[in-house]
Amino acid sequence: MKTAHICFLWHMHQPYYTDPVSGSASMPWVRLHATKAYFDMASLLERFPTVRATVNFTPSLLVQLKELTSGSVRDLFLEHAQRPAAELSPPERAFIVRHFFAANWGTMVRPYSRYHELLVKRGTDVTGQDLDRLARRFTSQDFLDLQVWHNLAWFGYGTVARHPRLAVLRVKGRGFTEDDKREVLALQQDAVSQIIPLYRKLAESGRIELTTSPFYHPILPLLIDTDFAKRSRPETALPQRFQAPADAEAQIQKAVALHEELFGMPPAGLWPSEGSVCPEMAPILRRAGLRWMATDEGVLARSLGSWNRHQDLYHPYTVGQPGEDVTILFRDRELSDAFGFVYARTMPESAVEDVLRRLTHIVQRAPGDHVLIPIILDGENPWEHYHDGGERVLSRLYAELAKDSPHSPEGVRFSAETISRSLEIVPPAARLEHLHSGSWINQDFKIWLGHEEDNRAWDLLRHTRARLVELSRDLSPDQAREAWEELYAAEGSDWFWWYGDEFETDYKSEFDRLFRTHLRNVFTRAGAPAPEILNEPVISLDGLHESDPVRLPVSLLSPTIDGLISDFFEWRGAGAIEPDPPRGSMWKSHGFFTAIEFGCSVDALFLRLDPDDDALADQAGLAVELHVLTASLSYRLVFSLVAPGPDSFTLCSASPDHSFSEVGRYHTICRRKILELAVPFKDLTLQAGEEFRMTLVVMQHGLETERYPRRQAVVLRVPDQDYEAIMWRV
Repeated sequence: MKTAHICFLWHMHQPYYTDPVSGSASMPWVRLHATKAYFDMASLLERFPTVRATVNFTPSLLVQLKELTSGSVRDLFLEHAQRPAAELSPPERAFIVRHFFAANWGTMVRPYSRYHELLVKRGTDVTGQDLDRLARRFTSQDFLDLQVWHNLAWFGYGTVARHPRLAVLRVKGRGFTEDDKREVLALQQDAVSQIIPLYRKLAESGRIELTTSPFYHPILPLLIDTDFAKRSRPETALPQRFQAPADAEAQIQKAVALHEELFGMPPAGLWPSEGSVCPEMAPILRRAGLRWMATDEGVLARSLGSWNRHQDLYHPYTVGQPGEDVTILFRDRELSDAFGFVYARTMPESAVEDVLRRLTHIVQRAPGDHVLIPIILDGENPWEHYHDGGERVLSRLYAELAKDSPHSPEGVRFSAETISRSLEIVPPAARLEHLHSGSWINQDFKIWLGHEEDNRAWDLLRHTRARLVELSRDLSPDQAREAWEELYAAEGSDWFWWYGDEFETDYKSEFDRLFRTHLRNVFTRAGAPAPEILNEPVISLDGLHESDPVRLPVSLLSPTIDGLISDFFEWRGAGAIEPDPPRGSMWKSHGFFTAIEFGCSVDALFLRLDPDDDALADQAGLAVELHVLTASLSYRLVFSLVAPGPDSFTLCSASPDHSFSEVGRYHTICRRKILELAVPFKDLTLQAGEEFRMTLVVMQHGLETERYPRRQAVVLRVPDQDYEAIMWRV
């Protein structure tokens, strides 16, 4: 019987939001995630004793949990929540109106009628709005209810099960009292204080393995030498060279020491920040007593050059010179990404069925009787996208994995185990002669270096470090320790994550401020004046606003549906959907298209897709659904994305309250260099001037895996003969 050793690694991480000089924290995410993901994931593992997993805590997160538990740091958001609603000043009211809807609106605001009512009262877009004016719309009771809901909505299934009073307050919903608020905040504080003891208890009982990351979550290869970025992207525009291998070693040694202090035993494994690795890391980890590390399968592919995924992925390797070597394993990207980006949009039963199908397929094709399958992903952010916090998917899956009987007709047995225990059963049998330098995101370091803003930040870091080396000669041991601690905090990857144009958040300017605060604190701790340049934002003002990922068409089209760009002008004036717009705190490792364009004639709707052949090469079971919503009907145009086809698409329709039925099959589609299709407006029951909405959805084995645009449908009108003249005037 073949056995699949399934190694979940749930990565828990928050950057260091604390300003130690002022003794304050400007962001609430450690506190809020503690009542949701951190508590939930532990409580679920408690329910399934035979399901074991690995949980990775970044030291910067653990330090903040300690600070919150002890009350040694002021929490800006908590202070605004604690203030009696009737006593709020105008600036405090404006702050609450601006920030207390910071949650996933679809899963954490709209399900609660009062919270959603308050959001509607405020409005969904407050960019550039007069917050004082908006705040005057709210009564004292509104503010009190908002203070409660901002915290109450963040409690997950684990804390609600532990404290039934939370469910009672959710049912109450409105008209909260100051006593209700104090009760909610007290339960929140209790949850925060329980996280470290809860995970330590699970680890001591053998139920989980606890691992670590570099202390402040830096990109370790770039700390060693920023020029390493050219190994994966030779064209990268580099900042002035930054080389601090001693800092890389310090970030690891400090992480191991704190881990042992809090959990009573040293960690055996490391999840490098963002899966970032290079050959020079192996001796650093070995000196710290770490035995293994993990990264993404793409790094393995680049390391081997030529590889067979099923033959090469599902077993560990040794990396590094003999005597300085460590074990390395590689995450299954498809399975890991499915938890983060796919299963929130499907039924839990379908998600679990898909996981088991994928696992069985892997074991059948992988060599050997024991197959090690690492599933590694963010352990906190994904669950905000699940309406139940992911409870049904994970509990159903854990229940299946807890069964002793074979899990498939082929006799495959699944065992959910910690990574270190699995490595005892499946030790490395091969040495990786070359380890590619890169992260789990595109196997390079582009996110954190290369953009003008990134490089400007690296230059500030380099200058500050050089000055600290000079100043350290005259500092007391305590001064030096505190100053270097601030520099290490500024080396964290999260500040660089938000620089550049890859990602968007409402708090982009705050991340910039925190980065510069840590650098200024280096000088403050050293008793020296900080350079004036550290008071100037690194981020450009243009970077504070998210670009629109959709461009509407401006001309009528008449393309030839032949799968080729047969004429330069045939798609000129088309609309476009950006296939990879700025994202938030989570990253999906691959897309499917390099371009998505659309447009109309007076008679038909046209779609053009430029497939990313590299991204699609190893993907099976892919299909596309083009959703078209009219005033009275919903349509789906369905076709395969598997090469070399398709030669036809199916048109289905449904009224809003009925299931879809087939309208017909059309052959006005062709895929060669590109994919083109056309569908008549008359078959969509659309006439000139009528409005319709359009969304493109990619499905894999019947599950939604990507959506374009991601936030809301494209809104179009069926053109008439005057369309181009109107667009010209606009």
